[in-house]
Amino acid sequence: MKCAVTLFAVLALCAAAAVRAQQASNVRATYNIYNPAANNWDLNAVHAYCATWDANQPLEWRKKYGWTAFCGPVGPTGRDSCGKCLLVTNTATGAQATVRIIDQCSNGGLDLDQGVFTQLDTDGSGIAQGHLTVNYQFVNCGD
Repeated sequence: MKCAVTLFAVLALCAAAAVRAQQASNVRATYNIYNPAANNWDLNAVHAYCATWDANQPLEWRKKYGWTAFCGPVGPTGRDSCGKCLLVTNTATGAQATVRIIDQCSNGGLDLDQGVFTQLDTDGSGIAQGHLTVNYQFVNCGD
């Protein structure tokens, strides 16, 4: 019985570490003009990296959240990140938005759709600086 309790404790600690590992703080977020509505929510039309796997998802799935490219310091990369969701928080204002990963980037953080960037940039400093500083955590998309 003591061995089972110890094993359970170790597994619980591993699970907690895995959850913590899926978030990052003070990450640079820039913006990209995907313009999803004008492009009919078409991942192929915006040349998104994840289009190969997600372009045929239902329209409701593609419209559910704002879009982002992901190249953050913590989390899955490449195909493994496609379709996953992030809760993004502007560190300066606390403004939050949930976004779906549809692309990859190379800025070491996030490249948010302009609409999401504007939603998070409640004090205008992101546009003035050309980027926001954000925290993100992977969340369940609820699909």
